[in-house]
Amino acid sequence: MKRSWFPGLVVDGVRESLVSSSGGLLLTRVARVSGLERGLSEALAPWRGERAVHDPGKVLFDVATAVALGGDCLSDVAVVRSQPDLFGQVASDPTVSRLIATLAGDVEAATAAIRTAREDARARVWGRRRPVAGRTGGQVIVDLDGVLVAAHSDKEGAAPTFKRGYGFHPMFAFVDHDEAGTGETLVGLLRTGSASAFTAADHISVLDAALDQLPAGERGQVLVRADTGGASKAFLHHVTELGLEYSIGFPATTPVIAAVQAIPRQAWRAAADGDGNPRDGAQVAELTGWMPATARTGGGEDWPPGMRIIARRERPHPGAQLRLTDQDGWRVTCFATNTAKGSGWRLADLEARHRLRARAEDRIRGLRDTGMRNLPLHGFAQNQIWLEIITLAADLLVWMQTLAFDHHEPARRWEPKRLRLRVLAVAGRIISSGRRRRLRLPRDWPYNRLIETSWASLQPT
Repeated sequence: MKRSWFPGLVVDGVRESLVSSSGGLLLTRVARVSGLERGLSEALAPWRGERAVHDPGKVLFDVATAVALGGDCLSDVAVVRSQPDLFGQVASDPTVSRLIATLAGDVEAATAAIRTAREDARARVWGRRRPVAGRTGGQVIVDLDGVLVAAHSDKEGAAPTFKRGYGFHPMFAFVDHDEAGTGETLVGLLRTGSASAFTAADHISVLDAALDQLPAGERGQVLVRADTGGASKAFLHHVTELGLEYSIGFPATTPVIAAVQAIPRQAWRAAADGDGNPRDGAQVAELTGWMPATARTGGGEDWPPGMRIIARRERPHPGAQLRLTDQDGWRVTCFATNTAKGSGWRLADLEARHRLRARAEDRIRGLRDTGMRNLPLHGFAQNQIWLEIITLAADLLVWMQTLAFDHHEPARRWEPKRLRLRVLAVAGRIISSGRRRRLRLPRDWPYNRLIETSWASLQPT
């Protein structure tokens, strides 16, 4: 008879005093050392009733903790509630629902309060261990991007999307931490599914809110990146008036096509890869001097002064279909920037810097694994509060990595799914010894070193 691969175990009805999310202790430590614990409590104090037992800030933090651990709805806070030795006393499901409804009743004030607490905590985190990355050429890089979130029921604000789906189209701003870490989610703006990707007012609103999230000393040295949805005169004028730099995808309009056709062959230079080395089959050229003087998109307003248009062309991969704007078998894309000539940036470097905007897709993938695969509530304002919970959960995860690990440690770059599997979801036992309560981890868990390193790094200074 063939033996089974697995040990012969049966489930015993006797229960043990165990915790199933021992790594979640690190998230509570992040809330303490960053000041988020006190900040949320103070910010949400106006929403606490006279006879309330639970602090609204603690309730919101518990929901964010559940989301950080992998939850995707309010009822998943039960995972946190079942472990009071680890997370303290947690409100019941009805209490949590009532708080979300109360915050949604004054959504603008509630959102502002939550963001204020996050802003103060972010300043402390950056002051304690300033992110090594996110600063290319002395700049903090802020990426703006829209996300489609499907809705499987008729929720308020859900509508057909431009990709023929149905749901919502929120817009987010991220800090890019480059290769030394994941990126921070600064702000999320909930929008209906029919919202356009080219709405300048939404880009301006998200950028302004994102800048408020940065430490005050960092707000004047920001590079704003976005896809062609941000290529509006109103938005680029706004960025210019703030004294910031931008690198924005630029659509292949008729003037651009004319400029690509007019530039001489020798104007093209070899493109660079992420390490600054020449990239085979890709070239860059500046189109600014070849753009017609009448290059406008309508409305009579000029593009902001100092704007440069840079084109990149490369050979499409086998099987790719060419577009009408492609020239002589080359795939041509463009972007606009106001980084001045003589600033030390070569054309190839500017193009490589813009192409790294694709890392925003990694941030979006992480958010989808952190509560954004579905907006679980019916009301539009309630789902905006849910978006704030998601950004808070994402902050907890990234701040833990930033504070706990050196920039050479691979765990600093892990996405949420891997971080949960290896660090957060480990089981443990809480014991009392020497008048202290101790958390014991499994003897042979392969990532014990990371957890112990994190705990040591997250001690108050």
